Amino acid sequence: QVKLVESGGGLVQPGGSLRLSCAASGFNLDYYAIGWFRQAPGKEREGVSCFSTSEGRPFYVDAVKGRFTISRDNGKNTVYLQMNSLKPEDTGVYYCATTHERLCPPSEYDYWGQGTQVTVSS
Repeated sequence: QVKLVESGGGLVQPGGSLRLSCAASGFNLDYYAIGWFRQAPGKEREGVSCFSTSEGRPFYVDAVKGRFTISRDNGKNTVYLQMNSLKPEDTGVYYCATTHERLCPPSEYDYWGQGTQVTVSS
């Protein structure tokens, strides 16, 4: 059984930082693409970042470029999203997801975590 568990969310002031974690079990993240998504209240879910194992590099949506960094710890089967210079518009539930594909974006994501809340507010 594949399970993805996000953690690290919370309340932070504008300009602050958070590091989200996505720990996987039942699935080896080493070989497949993995993405981070977020959903703000009343809005559709949007892709934030994706790491492609085929290309060995990350992709980011324009809104987070230069502020967010996706990284992987293969030994821990965990992916991180370092979020710096946070803005109120970054508020939302953040999800990680993975797939049996290697490119970003994949045609579909097969497995999703339950999400972690990030709130950026003074």
